[in-house]
Amino acid sequence: MEENPSSHADYIDKVLSAYRRTPGTAGTIRRSDRLLAAQLHERGVPLMAVENALVLAAARRMIRSAGSPPLATIRSLAYFLPVIEEVLNLTSAPDTSSTFVTRSNV
Repeated sequence: MEENPSSHADYIDKVLSAYRRTPGTAGTIRRSDRLLAAQLHERGVPLMAVENALVLAAARRMIRSAGSPPLATIRSLAYFLPVIEEVLNLTSAPDTSSTFVTRSNV
């Protein structure tokens, strides 16, 4: 998927399409989901960050213990907001990979 959709409407469509395809979601789009996608665009949240958050949250739901009770279906894009924020914080954090390499070589 392209990083910077050409328009506001294109961004919203891409976010909602990714949300609809995410495992564990109801697959339906509500007005509140459309409004949230528009707010994400207005905030300048990169499409890639939203997509990564959807994948991360879905993966976390799938790696639960075998004996855990089933999780409810996700019915709102808002469910992913904390993970979107987490991804944004990870992408804006300073690069520490060189620090780890240096420390492991000591």
